[in-house]
Formats: sequence, structure tokens, C-alpha cells
Amino acid sequence: MLVDSGSIASGTRLPLVCLVASAIDAVRVKGHVVGTDDRFGGLKTSKVQWLVPILWFVVLSMGLAWVVALPLWMGEGLLHPQFVWIATIMMWTPAIAALIVTLFQRQLRGFARDVGLWPVRPVGRFLLGVLLGVLIPLALIFQALFVGDAIGVYPADFEHMVGVRILAGSDGVAKFLALQFSFVVLGGFLNALPALGEEIGWRGWLWPRLLRLGAVPAIVLSGVIWGVWHAPLLLLGYNYPYSSGPMSLVYMSGMCIVLGAFLGWLRMYSASVWPVAIAHGVFNAAVGFGALFLAFGAFLEPSKMTIMGWSGWLLPAAVIAVMVVFGAFKSKGAPARVEPEQPGDSPAVGA
Repeated sequence: MLVDSGSIASGTRLPLVCLVASAIDAVRVKGHVVGTDDRFGGLKTSKVQWLVPILWFVVLSMGLAWVVALPLWMGEGLLHPQFVWIATIMMWTPAIAALIVTLFQRQLRGFARDVGLWPVRPVGRFLLGVLLGVLIPLALIFQALFVGDAIGVYPADFEHMVGVRILAGSDGVAKFLALQFSFVVLGGFLNALPALGEEIGWRGWLWPRLLRLGAVPAIVLSGVIWGVWHAPLLLLGYNYPYSSGPMSLVYMSGMCIVLGAFLGWLRMYSASVWPVAIAHGVFNAAVGFGALFLAFGAFLEPSKMTIMGWSGWLLPAAVIAVMVVFGAFKSKGAPARVEPEQPGDSPAVGA
């Protein structure tokens, strides 16, 4: 669902905020049993109302994204001179949505812990998570190239690498590729800051709550929500310029389901959102590698080639299925507890 940017601009913020507050207050019931996962504040309530904050989070994150992207639609689209800044601000809308919902739940004090910003522990897993945050997106990107080449979808040139040689010039292929990898790692850490805005919302706030439904529903739902959230840019031709608007949402959702599953697992493993933001940043920095190894003069179709297309999802989907079977997405947190009631207030929902 999308919030009408026109109605927001016309001054209806107060009714919307009041509606959010009243809806979220409905889930704050006296004597409510809540659970806090030691690794990432997961909800363990027995009430159906736990879905209400999730729905409002989805509405707010998507609505805010459309509001931020509105100048693109009113101006030059993807050619807007401030496109980079607009897209960067848009990346922070999921974090803002999570913050708003948490504010109305009166859980702002525990927000950093809830979304995995702090504390950073266990330290060993956190550091290994950072390393995996670099390796996982690179593995996903490069396996897509080899799988696509093997099934005849991606016309690669791994033997002669004509395109790479042209770009490398006198520096040589080895030096050129080494520099590209170093730029990707550095760019990944720099990109982690804007990516953090998304990951606070998607893997920090939303993912633990959707896990209540089970691993497969959490993977699919979080991926579809993440993919459709890109609609303000996708419908302008972003990422899938040769696909129709609705189909670009389908392709983006497919890619987000695959990538989101690994990012969700990394969030659980590291007990932190920081390695996930780094992985997101590295992915954004390295996703263009597919163009480097394309056969000279061949046509790159994102909907079926590279990790952006269906051929790049085949092997990761098989890996995800094995991970689900072996319980890789099961949380091993603390048992549920009953929050003490405060005079004139009800126990909090969440971490």
C-alpha cells in the first residue's frame, strides 16, 4: 500500500499520525506476554495484533519513499540533477518508518538494541559477520555470472575478457581487476552508511518480527516488501530499463527475496545490523561486475542475466532451501517473559 503523497503535502499529517497512534495503541494490552530475543528483539506475543505495527511500518516506509521521490516524477525522472541525493534520502525511509512505529509503541529507549545497532556482541561473531558481509554479496554476484554462462543466458567472455582488456589498457588485466576489487570493498564500506537506513528497517526491525510466521514466509514477505518499496524508482526505468513497470517490480522482488534471505541470516548470525549494512553496501558497489565480463558487443538484459535476473537466483535458491531444511533461520533466543505493569500504562511490545 502507498500513502498518497498529494494528501500528505496538503496538510493531513496530523490525522495520519493520530491514526497510527490509535492503531498501534491497540496492540499494547495489559498483561500482554512479550518476549525479547537476546540476539535481536523478536516478538513472541500470542495476539493477532502484533501484525498492526508491521502493517503501519510497511505503509509508512513506502509512503515516505514516494514522498521523497516525488521531485523525480515532477521533473526529469532518473536524469534529475539531484537524483543521487534523492535516492540516498529515500534509503533512510525504512529507518524513519521503524522509528515512528517504535515511538508510538513507547519503546524508543530500546530502539538501538531492537534493530541491532547496539551492543556489538558477541565480538567474534560480529567481526566474522563483517567479513561475511564482504564475501557473501561477492559470491552471489559472481556465481550468477558463471551459472548464466553455463546455461547459455549470460554471454560471458571469461577466456579472453576483451572488455576487461580494453578498460585495463596498459595496466594489465590482473592489476585492473585487483583495483576493481579494492574499490568495491572500499565503496562497500562507504555505501554502508546510506544502506544502513534501509537495513535498520528491513533486517533490523521487520525481519525479526516476520520470523514469527516461519522462515519461508519471512524470506518471501520481507523480499517482496523490500522489492516493491523500490517502485518510485523502478517505474521510472531504474535497474530494469527494458521491462514494463509491473514486471520490474516482479524482478526486483525476486532479487530481493534471494539477497534478503542471506542478509536476514547474517543479521541473525552476527546479532547486529552493521555487517548487514556492509553487505548491502558491497552488493551495491559490485553488482555492475556483470558488465565487465560480458562478451564484447553482447546485450545485457538485467531481467534474466546477472544476480538481478532469474538465472542468478537458481543456485542461491537451492542454497536457501538447504538452509531452511537445516534450521539456519531458527532463532535461539531467551524464553518469553511477562513485562511488569506500570501504573496508568501497559507493558511494552518489543525489545
